[in-house]
Amino acid sequence: MHERVVEVDAGWLRGRFSGGRGGPPVIAGDQEAPGRETELKPASVLIPIVLRSAELTVLFTRRTAHLRSHSGQVSFPGGRSEPGDLSPEATALRETREEIGLESRCIEILGRLADYRTRTGYCVSPVVALVAPPFELRLDAHEVEEVFEVPLSFLLDPANHQRHAREFQGRHVEYTAMPYAQHYIWGATAGMLVNLYHYLASGV
Repeated sequence: MHERVVEVDAGWLRGRFSGGRGGPPVIAGDQEAPGRETELKPASVLIPIVLRSAELTVLFTRRTAHLRSHSGQVSFPGGRSEPGDLSPEATALRETREEIGLESRCIEILGRLADYRTRTGYCVSPVVALVAPPFELRLDAHEVEEVFEVPLSFLLDPANHQRHAREFQGRHVEYTAMPYAQHYIWGATAGMLVNLYHYLASGV
């Protein structure tokens, strides 16, 4: 069955998430990610949908090249939960402030998608939010090389959801990718975007 392009605005997004947490994921995690019976480390990311006047966009970070894990990769702001975090939303807001300097006063939390498991042993809670310009960003130079935005309409078009395979540590693994301009969005980040698409599409 041909999957449809989803067109949304801020008001519709608020209504879609008003019913609570997102439904079951289409992509539950990375290929060969640990199962739920394994103790996974909790983490959160923010999926920041920016309220640009021309069209809604999603803000991404690109990690610096010298990091030990996921160096140079496109990601959402976020990271591992800390003992003082009261909720996944609190983790996402704290990590976003630390990584890119985006303050919570500019952020309107909409809700959460289903958790995503990574092969590196994390259970990631994707927190979806609206971000109201104008805002200032202060990048953590150790972790973040750059930030950029991609039209939400591009990410919600299933024609841009690609499946690929590669060799990883001697194994054949599959992954999702959404190349945009010079940026290569793939792996867990792309998987969570696919889950966002299907959650939104189920409400159209």
